[in-house]
Amino acid sequence: MLLFLSQEPEARPGPPPPPPVAAAAAAAGPVPAAGMSVCGEAVGAGSLPSELVVHIFSFLAGPDRLRASAACSHWRECLFYPALWPRLRLSLRVSPAERPRLEFLMRKCGWFVRELRVQFAADNYPSACPSPAAAVTGGAAGGGGCEGPVAAAAASAAEAGGAGEAPPPLCPRWLDLLRTYLELVLCVLSSVRNNRNLQKLSLFGDISILQQHGSISNTYLGKVDPDGKKIKQIQQLFEEILGNSRQLKWLSCGFMLQIVTPTSLASLSNPIANTMEHLSLLDNHIPGNTTLITAVELERFVNLRSLALDFCDFTAEMARVLADSNHVPLHRLSLLVHSVSIMHKSLDSMPEDENWKALTRNSTNLRVYIMAFDVKSDDMLRILKPSIPLERIHFDSYITCVSGAVVDLISRQYDKFLTHFILMNDVIDMSGFPDLSDNLNEDPLVLLAWRCTRLSLLAVHGYTVWAHNLIAIARLRGSDLKVLEVTEESIDFDQGELADQDVDPVHNLIEQVSLGLGRPWHAVMDIELLSVFTEPTRHFYREMQSFSEGI
Repeated sequence: MLLFLSQEPEARPGPPPPPPVAAAAAAAGPVPAAGMSVCGEAVGAGSLPSELVVHIFSFLAGPDRLRASAACSHWRECLFYPALWPRLRLSLRVSPAERPRLEFLMRKCGWFVRELRVQFAADNYPSACPSPAAAVTGGAAGGGGCEGPVAAAAASAAEAGGAGEAPPPLCPRWLDLLRTYLELVLCVLSSVRNNRNLQKLSLFGDISILQQHGSISNTYLGKVDPDGKKIKQIQQLFEEILGNSRQLKWLSCGFMLQIVTPTSLASLSNPIANTMEHLSLLDNHIPGNTTLITAVELERFVNLRSLALDFCDFTAEMARVLADSNHVPLHRLSLLVHSVSIMHKSLDSMPEDENWKALTRNSTNLRVYIMAFDVKSDDMLRILKPSIPLERIHFDSYITCVSGAVVDLISRQYDKFLTHFILMNDVIDMSGFPDLSDNLNEDPLVLLAWRCTRLSLLAVHGYTVWAHNLIAIARLRGSDLKVLEVTEESIDFDQGELADQDVDPVHNLIEQVSLGLGRPWHAVMDIELLSVFTEPTRHFYREMQSFSEGI
């Protein structure tokens, strides 16, 4: 189903506008007898001037506007007046049923919409296919992105292929999914190719589950698009959009299958590049040492306020470019650290601490958001330089667990900045979670809550959190900790708590944490209800968008 997430009218300064009926009455003047015109003829909704109908529509939310347009054909003609749809936010299921509705909507709005955000949702991924990808989608909490099991399955397939074994059988449903995805992307891009009013373009695709390693991705693409014509057409349309843009300020493309190439940004004219305020390019499919943007290309983007890139693409040279006095201060920097990128690109070119110091001198209000997928602790200890103004960090892993040393380092280095800390471990073996406090006098999460006085969000799954430590965290941060989410299976009790027959340990935990926070609290019972636990890629992209907009 095609969902209208938001279609807001233009903001109106000053006092609140009158209700639609009052506005219509004021515009129409004195009202004659009911149902009669001044000439004595019957009138109806269809006789209202188009300008008045559009004015009435402007006070209605998107769904109400659609329902009101069913009144008559004249009102339907007024529905897609450009001023009514400056922003269009769509969530698309990758389904053939979406195409006719999408084509109609984009044909009506694509040529004038000023803000377009499209999310290709993954809620209808096939759950059973005779292929490695199918086994992955049925794994623990892993339906939403480009994480460890996918990489592991793809790596296994690649190794098998290298050993001379037969490639994995192709799943017809996956082929249909990929074919439909390409058609929907073509529909969206072709509709806005000549839109010179476009100011914000944001594209996100969960389809990147097929991207992890070339063995699976290219195998499926080879069947769906054997000569590569659709992929080339998509890339050309994307470059046309950039080349034709005259007002583009925000460009965001995340986890879309082979849309952005290393030459895409060259299509932007210098005046547009010079005035761009946000740039986000995230794609795990880029092979080898290839990057989507270089430091030389970044020199044109002198007005960037926010930037989101793969961490391995954010080099020391890029940090020097952003630290130059010719560049306006950078306010938000979102970095995705992925084990696949580290494997192919390495960390040798990453910014050193002196680069971060220079950048923060030019950008005193800079805040950084990092998400790490299956990154080894040794690599994280190299990445986390002391001068990074780290405000948010999100660890998500299926294979590699975060060590207590990493958590301790974060709490010591970023105590003045850190507000969000998410720790996820989607292990398939539920028999035992890693304990960060092993062989340590103090629990690293308790120290994090003690040192990081601005901490407002803490979410943990897949790591052992002792009940008494959870109570301590709640008491340390109190009501300032706006979000405390810990899954039920992650909480453990020591023997003393379990041996006390007079106190129910679970009830006591809930009561003490609630008292500490100053509000009712419960452990997370159903992990599937929280997107931060089940859809890390989508969560990162959504958080990156709001993080970048919150300047």
